[in-house]
Amino acid sequence: MEITPITITELNKYIKEKVAQDEFLQNVYIKGEISNFKNHYTGHLYFTLKDENSLIKCIMFKAYAARLKFMPKDRNEGCCIRNSICF
Repeated sequence: MEITPITITELNKYIKEKVAQDEFLQNVYIKGEISNFKNHYTGHLYFTLKDENSLIKCIMFKAYAARLKFMPKDRNEGCCIRNSICF
C-alpha cells in the first residue's frame, strides 16, 4: 500500500470545510475549567479548557479579550465559552 501524504494546507482546508458544513459546530458552547492561563503581552489570551477526561488548547485574540467583563484565571470552573473555530 502506497502512502500519499497531504500538506498541512490541505488538511486545514478539509477540516475547515467539514466544520463549516456541520450545523452543530456553528453554535456550540463549551463548559470546563481554565488551566495554564497566560495573558500574553500582545493582548491575546492562551489557556487550556478541560474537564475530568479531556482538554482543548485555546486562544482568545486581543479584540475578543478586550470585551471581557472579567479576567480569566487558572481554576475558573464552570466557565462557558462560545466557540469560534479558525483555520
